[in-house]
Amino acid sequence: MKELEEKLGYTFKNKELLSLALTHSSYANEKGKHQNNERLEFLGDSVLGFITAEYLFKAMPGTPEGELTKLRAAAVCEKSLAKFAEKIDLGKYIKLGKGELMSGGSERPSIVSDAFESVIAAIYLDGGIASARKFVLRFIKTAEMDVSLVTDYKTKLQEVVQRNPDEHLSYVLAAESGPAHDKTFTVEVYLNSNCISTGIGHSKKKAEQEAAKEALILMGIKL
Repeated sequence: MKELEEKLGYTFKNKELLSLALTHSSYANEKGKHQNNERLEFLGDSVLGFITAEYLFKAMPGTPEGELTKLRAAAVCEKSLAKFAEKIDLGKYIKLGKGELMSGGSERPSIVSDAFESVIAAIYLDGGIASARKFVLRFIKTAEMDVSLVTDYKTKLQEVVQRNPDEHLSYVLAAESGPAHDKTFTVEVYLNSNCISTGIGHSKKKAEQEAAKEALILMGIKL
């Protein structure tokens, strides 16, 4: 823990938060524990998005909203987060189940990127937004924001739906299957109360992107 804290540049008051942030579902299931880092990942995703949006807003005055959205997506995509995690060797510290460990889970982009977001949430809960911002900006300020590498179907779908203020878009996790080290997620996209498409992926984020992509195709939107 101390070694990782040095790499993070942050010392936790509540060490359990950091331990939880590093607990993958495969490890929790194997050990018969109820808690893993998925809830922290959910929170960390939002904290990361806010800090990145705030940074871009201040650093790039006059840049249109659409361009800022694309830059944020490029900065916080799975590929970028995996690179950030690699800089601090985060995979080395993630607690994985035996199957996940044997299959190279500590280097899998989806796992290390999720853990990175979980660590952000842990820092936020332990030290507040200022501490989280200090940590995140170490990476965001040097991120390669190549929008050509990112196809953010969720943002594109949101932009289409926002043309009608009465329409509301939501994503629902419909199912998950498979062993802890190789899960498959099914996500449904709802427009108001109607399911308009479904996506499948080996992470919830990928499934959401696939669902949004399918919705755009069904709407006849050029990708």
